Amino acid sequence: MANYSNARAESFNITHFIIRVVVGAVVLAITAALTPGFAISGIWPLVIGAVVLAGMDYLALRMLGVNATPFGRGITGFILAAVIIYATQYFVAGYAVTIMGALIGALIYGIIDAVIPGKAM
Repeated sequence: MANYSNARAESFNITHFIIRVVVGAVVLAITAALTPGFAISGIWPLVIGAVVLAGMDYLALRMLGVNATPFGRGITGFILAAVIIYATQYFVAGYAVTIMGALIGALIYGIIDAVIPGKAM
């Protein structure tokens, strides 16, 4: 069982990444709609934001071995998710979030992501 997380961190599956981006875009849209201080100005910033979030999540898992979800690794995953949500605004035009919006957004994103299927494959 301990090797499962290491195996996920070492392998890259394009199908899993595409599903993660699609599910991530839906979750991100809902999160932005429900979170004060979090705005996405259109469909392309949403799609690009989902790609950036999925990419940063993959890099965090690969380099740090930490799943960037609030329910992935407790407080560490929560803080990492908030940092990733906040940092994404520097890579995506039309995506804006405050620090408090990133914290609230990480919580909402984690709750919605836990409910919507498609993450575990």
